[in-house]
Amino acid sequence: MNATLDPAAIDELVVEFAAEHHCPSIVWGVVLGGESGGESGGGLAAHGSTGTVEGAAPTERTVYRIASMTKSFSAAVTLLLRDEGAIELEAPIGHYARELAHLRSPTSDAPAITVRDLLCMSSGLVADDPWADRHLDLTDDEFDRIVQRGLVFAHPTGACHEYSNFGFALLGRVIHRATGIRLRHHVTDRLLTPLGLTATTWDQPDHDDWARPMRWAEDGWTCESPTPPDGMIAPMGGIWTTVADLAGWSAWLADAFPARDDHDPGPLRRSSRREMQTPQRYVGQRTLRGIRLPTSYGYGLRVLDDPEHGTVIMHSGGLPGYGSSMRWTPGGAIAVVTVANVTYAPMTELGARIHDLVHAQGAIPDPPALVAPAVGTLAGRLI
Repeated sequence: MNATLDPAAIDELVVEFAAEHHCPSIVWGVVLGGESGGESGGGLAAHGSTGTVEGAAPTERTVYRIASMTKSFSAAVTLLLRDEGAIELEAPIGHYARELAHLRSPTSDAPAITVRDLLCMSSGLVADDPWADRHLDLTDDEFDRIVQRGLVFAHPTGACHEYSNFGFALLGRVIHRATGIRLRHHVTDRLLTPLGLTATTWDQPDHDDWARPMRWAEDGWTCESPTPPDGMIAPMGGIWTTVADLAGWSAWLADAFPARDDHDPGPLRRSSRREMQTPQRYVGQRTLRGIRLPTSYGYGLRVLDDPEHGTVIMHSGGLPGYGSSMRWTPGGAIAVVTVANVTYAPMTELGARIHDLVHAQGAIPDPPALVAPAVGTLAGRLI
């Protein structure tokens, strides 16, 4: 642990936040790294929790559902398949799934939806929260009936960002048609297993160390309806996992920076991981801890321009009974993960506050240089 990191101060912040936002439990974790993206495997520099799960304090190994943070896993395996030549990002989705070929935005001059459009939220499909959150278990037949009736577009395809969960359901169908294998199996076999993320699954845990979904009603907690099991919409939000596994996932993605010549262990090559974290579509501004931040969308990840911390990569998740967030800086100087088990818990805000606190403690290592060494040398000569 970094000598100046004070976990007790983070715990105090988390306890206050849980009381303010009625969270029955919260688990948090911080990864601190250096020049090559953090401790090997994303080891936690500090972690803690508040509240209880089934009468016991939750730990970094307690399982929560992470909702839309699943999109980063779905996007990563799509790029892995792209790198292998199984999928082309610029191909219209109807090229792989003929039943999707008729899906076009209302204007005749708009282009066909491509795989890239689904990944970066530029398909034009109308935002569908919270409907999609409650239909993760959509069957193939139900999906087909929705598609056959036609979908609602908010914008012409390719014109701008519009967050669409159903777009990732379409992505799941494209991958299934292109490879004969469902997206969830690609993610498990090609990413989770090689990376050792053994607690990360697409199905509700078969043990007791998992956080039950809760909601706050008037002056007390009550059990939330169980979240639906894996189905056609699950590529947008179906994964169950732990803070420990999310720390490893975040550190692995952050370790794609900087570009370098040393060994690339995969399973998704570093250049493709950097591509995921590169702005593809401008979103607009969002407010975190009272600060307005320019925001873009990469592939399954958001990219924030933070005046205090510079570039921050993140994604959040929310379902009935759950809220989650992960954020990191390129190169892995810091990653912060937070999860809670109350409906749409604002974990993005908590993650930003923890980031601020660790920064104020002076505990974040200097980030790696993200420019080519020769450029830095030449720039130094000009000063």
